[in-house]
Amino acid sequence: MMPMPDEATAARAWRQALKRLLAIEACWDDLAARRRALLECRHWLEAQTAVPRLCQLARLVDPEADRARLTSVLVPVEREVARRRVTDVQILDRDAPAEQPPAARMPLVLVADSLRSAFNIGGLFRTAECFGAEALWLCGYSATPEHPHVTEAALGADQLVPWRSAARAAGALAELRRSGRCVVALETVAGATGLTAFQWSFPCALLLGNERFGLDAELVAQADACVRIPVFGRKNSLNVVSAAAIALHAARCAWEAAAPQGGGQ
Repeated sequence: MMPMPDEATAARAWRQALKRLLAIEACWDDLAARRRALLECRHWLEAQTAVPRLCQLARLVDPEADRARLTSVLVPVEREVARRRVTDVQILDRDAPAEQPPAARMPLVLVADSLRSAFNIGGLFRTAECFGAEALWLCGYSATPEHPHVTEAALGADQLVPWRSAARAAGALAELRRSGRCVVALETVAGATGLTAFQWSFPCALLLGNERFGLDAELVAQADACVRIPVFGRKNSLNVVSAAAIALHAARCAWEAAAPQGGGQ
C-alpha cells in the first residue's frame, strides 16, 4: 500500500489541481486550448496516486466535458482547498460580538442557487441573520448545514435562520411565487435596475447565483425584477456574500421605511 502524503504535500496537490481547473475555465471559449488543457489535467490527476481522492476525479475530466461536468470537478476541489485555509472564522470565533435582542424578521426569503463554496453558504446564514431575512433556501448543489464548512462559517447562524433545500431553483421560485412573493434576481444583466433606484415590494424572494457563472438565463427570465449593485471599479465583481449583504441592507431599509415603527408590513 502506498503511504499517504503528509498534509503539506497533499495541500499543495489540491492547490495545483485547482490551478489547473481554473486554467481550463479561463480558456473555455478556445475549443482547441480547452481540449488540450482538459486532457493534460486528466493525465495529471491520474498520476496523483498518493492523493486517492484527486486520482478518482480524473475519470470526470474528459476533452469533451461540458461546463456542468467541469463544475462537478471544481466544486469538491475548491471546497477541499478552502478547508485547508485559515479563514476569518477562527478570528471571529475568538472575538464574538455581544448578542443583540432579535428584531422583527422582514418578509424576504434569500434563495441561493448552486453556490460552490460551503463557506459562502455559511456566510449567507450569518448575513441573513444579521439583516433579519425570513429564511434561506439552498438550491441545486449548494451545501446545507449538514456540511461542516457551512456550520463552521455560520458561527451558529444556521440555528437561527430557517432554511430548506430544493433540487431545482426553478421549482423553488415557482413555489415562492404561488405563495404571493415577487422574485427579485440579483444579477449584472442588461436592463437590470440599479439597487439604489429599485422599489422593493414585500413579501419577496431575493435570488443569488453561482459565484463564477451567476444565474442561469432561464432563472433571470423567471424573476419579476432584476437588480444590480452599482460598482465603480474595473472588475464588476463582488463576492456573493458581500453582494447579498449590500442587497439585504437596501431591502431592510426599504421595509423599515415603509413601517417606521419597526413592525414591518
